[in-house]
Amino acid sequence: MYELFREVVYVCTIIIGMEKEILLELVTMEMPYGRYKGQILCDLPEPYLAWYHEKGFPKGKLGERLALMYEIKLNGLEYLLKEIKKRL
Repeated sequence: MYELFREVVYVCTIIIGMEKEILLELVTMEMPYGRYKGQILCDLPEPYLAWYHEKGFPKGKLGERLALMYEIKLNGLEYLLKEIKKRL
């Protein structure tokens, strides 16, 4: 099972072109404010992320992670994060 986890992280890193730490943040970082305060970023609903996409993401690290999560969900790749989240 650990090999599957490593493979999923590897595939995510190649497909999305990002560091493992960023993937781990998407499945551990909580929304710090707003309607979904306390919810893990990968669990935010797509309409909420689409709203941010339309209005503008916040500046800084949070905005970057929300924008990335929007792209992941938009392209149907959130299943890749489920395996990472399951392993934590």
